[in-house]
Amino acid sequence: MKAVKYRLILALCFVYTIHVMADDSIRFSEIRRGLFRHKKHDGPCVARNSIDKCWRCDPKWADNRQKMAGCVQGFGHNTTGGKGGKVYVVTNPSDNDVINPIPGTLRHAVLQPEPLWIVFSRHMNIRLCRELLFTSNKTIDARGFHIHIAGGAGIMLQNIRNIIISNIHMYDITTANGGMIRSAPHHVGVRGASDGDAICIFGSTDVWIDHCSFAGSYDGLIDIVARSTDITISNNHFVRHDKALLFGASDDTPDENMRVTLAFNHFGKGLTQRLPAVRWGFVHVVNNDYTMWKSYAIGGAKGATIISQGNRYKAEHGAAKEVTHRNCAEKKEWHKWTWRSEGDLMLNGAFFVNSGNANWAAAYKGYPLLKPQPAHMVHELTNFAGAALGCRVGLPC
Repeated sequence: MKAVKYRLILALCFVYTIHVMADDSIRFSEIRRGLFRHKKHDGPCVARNSIDKCWRCDPKWADNRQKMAGCVQGFGHNTTGGKGGKVYVVTNPSDNDVINPIPGTLRHAVLQPEPLWIVFSRHMNIRLCRELLFTSNKTIDARGFHIHIAGGAGIMLQNIRNIIISNIHMYDITTANGGMIRSAPHHVGVRGASDGDAICIFGSTDVWIDHCSFAGSYDGLIDIVARSTDITISNNHFVRHDKALLFGASDDTPDENMRVTLAFNHFGKGLTQRLPAVRWGFVHVVNNDYTMWKSYAIGGAKGATIISQGNRYKAEHGAAKEVTHRNCAEKKEWHKWTWRSEGDLMLNGAFFVNSGNANWAAAYKGYPLLKPQPAHMVHELTNFAGAALGCRVGLPC
């Protein structure tokens, strides 16, 4: 009798262990990949940067999720996502039908015609069988759960406006075959194969990507191409990729109206170059933490304006020390490009090669730029970058 009870207890323990391992498999695998960037913090919530101060330490954030829409700064300051729309709860992590998506799936949510604030019912691992196409005026708000988009296709924002993507883990994104796919509530058409970007922004405006974690896509982590503008990329964590961020379609296609703010992000292990690489346009790089790069951190071509303020650049031992890289251009050309470093902190031999107009601010007439904090504060400003905030209902994030 004792032997039977002992075997029953062992069996129950085994089942419980398998259940716990299944629930935590995503979390444990991501800890191994280094995507989670947990910072041990005992005590009250601490929000250091101006975007986080707007919402993070409010214990009632879950009662007023849409308050976050008023927190974006920089060039994407007009982005409100699905503010004012209904809350759509994603309950089903599958992505089996790209022509008639199942209600309750993420694909069904982002294709609805009206503004929506999209949340999730539980932890999910979503493998997209084809690129995820949106309609305008959507927010993906994953606060409160671990939401992973991994092992399949990525996100495509094409010819739309007003999108917020928050607190998503995206990694191991692959190419996907072309074919028939629904791109709008009343339109199904043929699309080519996707490139394997985690997020691609094409012909779109007013986009905010905040507190996401990115790694290991087949192509780029975030690509901004062809007639896209007014974008803020903030509080994200980037690791494990060769060519992470590409802003601008091509050398031959002018995209001078592109405006991007890159603020409070952390660039960590396993990165090589394009953090970002910029063609044309205006990119404000402010208060980011660059702790590793192999080849270069910031590169570009074709007259892009890059203003780097209050960042921390720490060169890696045995890797390139220069922060900047001009693509396929002689000095007589690139010395006209306005690439300026102001108030940046250079560590371990890092250096930034300035060029262009040192008095650029006197001629600048765009939207007021995000005011940089002193570079020595960057570690604190980016300490909670990424999707691993661990937000729980009733507690500050």
